Amino acid sequence: MMINRRAVTLGLAAVAAAGAGATWYLTRSKARAMASPQTSPVALKPVVMGLDNPWGLAFLPDGTALVSERTGTLRRVDVTAAALSNPISGVPVVDSDGQGGLLGIALDPDFTTNRLVYMSFAEPGDEGNCTAVFRARLSDDAASLENGTVIFRQNRRAKSGHHFGSRLVFGRDGHLFVTTGERNVLRDQAQDPASHVGKVLRITRDGAPAPGNPELPGWAPEVWSIGHRNMQGAALHPDTGVLWTVEHGARGGDEVNTPQAGKNYGWPVISYGREYSMLQIGEGTAKAGMEQPLHYWDPSIAPSGMAFVMSDTYPGWKGSMLVGALAGQHISRLSWEGETVVAEEQLFLGDTRFRDVVEGPDGRIYVLTDASAPDGALMVITAT
Repeated sequence: MMINRRAVTLGLAAVAAAGAGATWYLTRSKARAMASPQTSPVALKPVVMGLDNPWGLAFLPDGTALVSERTGTLRRVDVTAAALSNPISGVPVVDSDGQGGLLGIALDPDFTTNRLVYMSFAEPGDEGNCTAVFRARLSDDAASLENGTVIFRQNRRAKSGHHFGSRLVFGRDGHLFVTTGERNVLRDQAQDPASHVGKVLRITRDGAPAPGNPELPGWAPEVWSIGHRNMQGAALHPDTGVLWTVEHGARGGDEVNTPQAGKNYGWPVISYGREYSMLQIGEGTAKAGMEQPLHYWDPSIAPSGMAFVMSDTYPGWKGSMLVGALAGQHISRLSWEGETVVAEEQLFLGDTRFRDVVEGPDGRIYVLTDASAPDGALMVITAT
């Protein structure tokens, strides 16, 4: 008999929380502790306003930051002066329909010498759009992108505005993880290892398959793991260097995973969510040969960007994971013991959709809010 590790973990956590006076409830026969309201003495402070659906954030060595706007614009923010640049030229043409557009952003590990920037985007085409990765050199004055080229594009296209995934994370070995969604209309292909949709991909800085990827029958050489729905958050664990991701479920079933080479994470065969019609998804919540999430949310919070807290700026936060919530309209702070969530705090719960979360070089946490201009903002969390 297969033991459902996730069910056992949830049950024990809920019992412990209930003993401490927390409220808990049952969901599909699993006891689960409810997230607690904000108790941390922190506040949000605007850095710049006027962004148009900001999506990705990356800090430059000089302390300024690049911000991608889903509508197709890249800007530079002077955090100290609270100043927003004009659009940076040289950005690729994007398909900004629905959830598509200019999305994730990452700096080359050797940026200080080569000034290379990588961006994922929804690339338009006659046969539909796809998630692609663009690489270019940021000019010395940070006003333009030079020698831009698409180094990678998915091997499947779809006429859809949904589920592009699109976080970019460099591993400690210098290779690039790319998260992709299953485009909604192609969701069964999340289980097809030859397809790039619904996958964690791992490529070199030139876009070739990275050495050390799984060498399994029928697997595309860029594929690292399969069975994902729509991963919009990804980060390396600060101690282990292991990739962690968060992905959207459907109606419930948002997940935290540590995708491992050659593993299958289940979508759409297993899920803790349901169809939007409330029908069951696939075969249930577990199946032999498919991985269980480390944590899931039900109801859904629609998780987006994520970061681990590495600084001592916020008392009690070091080692926590912060996850932006779109539908949930808060930032979730997860406290971990190993790979088990022991507490969850909902920060800034209200009417703001949070798109990305990044720890800056000054040790402070910066967040992007998901709104069109003039309401899109870069904000900083301050200790009060």
